[in-house]
Amino acid sequence: MSFEWFISQRYLKSKQKQSFISMITVLSTMGITIGVMTLIVVIAVMSGAESDLKTRIAGIDSHIIIMSYNGPFADYLPALHKLHDFKDIRSASPFVYSQMMARSAHGAAGVIVRGIDPQRSQLVIKDTKGKNLKSHLINTETQSSTEKLPRVILGKELARNLKVSTGERVYLISAGTTDSAMTHMPGMRPFEVAGIFVSGMFEYDKSLVYLHITDAQELLGMGKAVTGIEASVTDIFKAGEIAKKIVARLGFPYWARDWKAMNQNLFISLKLQKVVLFIILALIVLVAAFNITAALIMMVMEKTQDISILKAMGATNQSIKKIFVYKGMLIGLAGTFLGTGLGLCLCTLLKRYKFIELPNDIYYFSTLPVQLEFADLFTIGAVTIVICLLATLYPASYASKMNPVDGIRYG
Repeated sequence: MSFEWFISQRYLKSKQKQSFISMITVLSTMGITIGVMTLIVVIAVMSGAESDLKTRIAGIDSHIIIMSYNGPFADYLPALHKLHDFKDIRSASPFVYSQMMARSAHGAAGVIVRGIDPQRSQLVIKDTKGKNLKSHLINTETQSSTEKLPRVILGKELARNLKVSTGERVYLISAGTTDSAMTHMPGMRPFEVAGIFVSGMFEYDKSLVYLHITDAQELLGMGKAVTGIEASVTDIFKAGEIAKKIVARLGFPYWARDWKAMNQNLFISLKLQKVVLFIILALIVLVAAFNITAALIMMVMEKTQDISILKAMGATNQSIKKIFVYKGMLIGLAGTFLGTGLGLCLCTLLKRYKFIELPNDIYYFSTLPVQLEFADLFTIGAVTIVICLLATLYPASYASKMNPVDGIRYG
């Protein structure tokens, strides 16, 4: 152990002549502890929110969609066969996508209709018990009370707004028109509610309707045409690269977009919020670092005779500087480790017990999602230590430049 390190420890442990200096040291440590703890919890929540949204969106949206610049197209089979040649693609199936109006005996709402092929599509449509409802669409004609009706699956919030439950009837009204003798009327068709799904995302649950692709084509008057082809990949984080390869293989007029690109604005917003929150909350650590500077300056003034005696005994300016740098770093390290420990404990409690509930009609999740990442912990710890190190440089440099003669004479 070097004598600089030994003296810095003694200065930190020993009782100061002025208790105010000790109080500033304690407050500095507490400030860094609170700052690091807050940073860890907030960044963990933001990382959890981003990861949770990615998981939910990738489970509801198609990993990759392939569409044509010419709009709906009927000759999709050649493109479908080419997609099956990609080893990274697990499955591919056509889909129909459109905005419509849903009406029941108790209300109406604007909806997004998604026609899928249940036997080909890899989408998972779960109810509150976790059961996959996709098989409910395979039999498109099921016996109702008076007539055979095609089936639909509604989101939980949409079913609540329309005040319908499983087995009841809803009407889908398309934006297209059908000719009559004198006028044009919107296409409308009754459906039976085969199930109610829960995605965990309010925006999806309040507007999404699933039905069989043939029923969607008939309702929209599309014949055999489809809106596009959806593809499921083995690695969702490589979907962007696979989409580029698909476009190169299929050529014009096809274009492809992966699930990240479809939700690009959302993910950019989350990353921006994460960076902004990190900068704002790092100011707590910066304020605590100023307290370290103040505490060290006051200690230098108190230890003037000690510094002069050490210099008279042969201590160099660099050694004096190290003593106060080490002392400030001990305060910073103590606050960093305490804050990290408290932050990890709080994140563990939030993740296990989920005692903070959020309104799911405002947020995408009902409880705080928490995900700790080593890179975030390392960044927070490194930034804190660097700030504390910078805070020690001025008082340490000031102490090293003191004249030992003046310190002994006037100290």
